[in-house]
Amino acid sequence: MRRSFAFKCTLLVLAWLLLAIACVQIPPRMFWPAGFGALTLPVALALNLLAVGYWLLRRWRVALLPALVAFLTWPHLQRGLAVHPLRQLAAPEASGQRVRLLSANVRIFNVYPQLRDKDLGSSRRFMQWLAENPADVLCLQEFYNEPAGTGDGAVFRSTDKIGRQTGRQVFVSKTLTNSAGGEFGMAIFSRFPIVRRGTIAFERLSQNHAMFVDLRLPSGDTIRVFNFHLQSMSMAEQDIVDSYSSKQGFERKGRGLLRRFRNGMVARSTQIDTLVRRFEQCRYPMLLCADLNDLPYSYAYDQLADRFQNAWATVGTGVGATYNGRLPFVRIDNHFASPQWHIGEFQVHYEIPYADHFPTSATYWLQNARKTGRAPDEP
Repeated sequence: MRRSFAFKCTLLVLAWLLLAIACVQIPPRMFWPAGFGALTLPVALALNLLAVGYWLLRRWRVALLPALVAFLTWPHLQRGLAVHPLRQLAAPEASGQRVRLLSANVRIFNVYPQLRDKDLGSSRRFMQWLAENPADVLCLQEFYNEPAGTGDGAVFRSTDKIGRQTGRQVFVSKTLTNSAGGEFGMAIFSRFPIVRRGTIAFERLSQNHAMFVDLRLPSGDTIRVFNFHLQSMSMAEQDIVDSYSSKQGFERKGRGLLRRFRNGMVARSTQIDTLVRRFEQCRYPMLLCADLNDLPYSYAYDQLADRFQNAWATVGTGVGATYNGRLPFVRIDNHFASPQWHIGEFQVHYEIPYADHFPTSATYWLQNARKTGRAPDEP
């Protein structure tokens, strides 16, 4: 009887796992409950692995079924928990043109009064670290810059400090200019020449949008780098903590949080579909930096992972959390690379705690690229 009950539970776990994988592929804009079903995928993956261990100890032939499913769903496990025990043995030697890429949500360099610290120390240190970083290309979200003659002297002249003074070209995609002349938006800095640039708005231009640059490498190849920031859920961290800390907290905060979470999933599914259409038109080798505001078990992540290599899932180890806050194991900042790239390394910079996201960096090697002069999707 016990064995029969365990077998039925195993079948239920397998059915749950397959359903959760199906949910990941359904756009929340078409059926939003699928987005919540997708979030249960890591639990189903973990239970399936437990089923493998259970049956190996009791009836190894039965273990073959969950073991086969675990093998087939291994890429989904890698999305949230990267494991590469044989990577050093199997990794090919790096060759080709090297590109070092850094991405960071800089939280407007803490310019708002509630974010500032004494003498603007975190703002200064963050900007200095970015300026001195050896990366060839920097993709920054929630960017802020004050042109000469505005604001707090030279503290927030970020395009000068990170760009012109370090020899990097800069493209700023501005979404707002305040009354003092401060500029909000996103930015890409590059040591390689920028030969083309553009902005992709999601309906109306806001802080949640995408930008791209085409870069001419010393090898003569042209690559395209995308930098994008998807819809946030506008949920305060303390509200999330309160919602699961007690029954009263859930009743007080839970319903509003679930509504915001649903709205965020719906918006991101529309935004990622817009971007995927642009990606499919581009024939250049691509590198993508993104603040997805979404977990590895989501429709937005799935659409990218189906088409590109995720840097952390390819070469990282562990969870690779990028959120700097009280919510553990949250990886919402990602790099993706088209198939022409070999990913050498990826790092989350936990030593840089100046925003609510940790910066991420990776090294890429371009393999077998075509030398082209113009992207076919551009006039």
